[in-house]
Amino acid sequence: MLYTKSIYKPKLDSDGLRISVMSRHTLNDGITLDPKITNLSYDLWLKILSPPDKLVGDYYKRGLSFEEYKEEYLIYLSEKDIRIEVEKLSKQALEQDITLLCVEESAEKCHRKILAEECQKYYSNLRIMHR
Repeated sequence: MLYTKSIYKPKLDSDGLRISVMSRHTLNDGITLDPKITNLSYDLWLKILSPPDKLVGDYYKRGLSFEEYKEEYLIYLSEKDIRIEVEKLSKQALEQDITLLCVEESAEKCHRKILAEECQKYYSNLRIMHR
């Protein structure tokens, strides 16, 4: 099972391996470490699967629409080296429960949902649940 949820939500035993797919663990200033995110918040940080910094900035600071953000993130995920990592994550999620973590409260307009759906393209029997 592949779950997604906010990194701020409490850790549950059912989360399995908790993977941060965030580009950074800072406050909005991009410098100050977010005191709510500690090494106990996640088990593994796969920064390579986060959207590139410029894309994040374009979305949050320069008014890029979510549809454009999604399109650009999908292009990024299709790069050869990144695609390999997505496929590895997909396979691992078939073998053990994994929870993808990001700061957004809801997965609806978050890259973790896009990433989870890309994982499912490798293994159609991979189940996804957004928490």
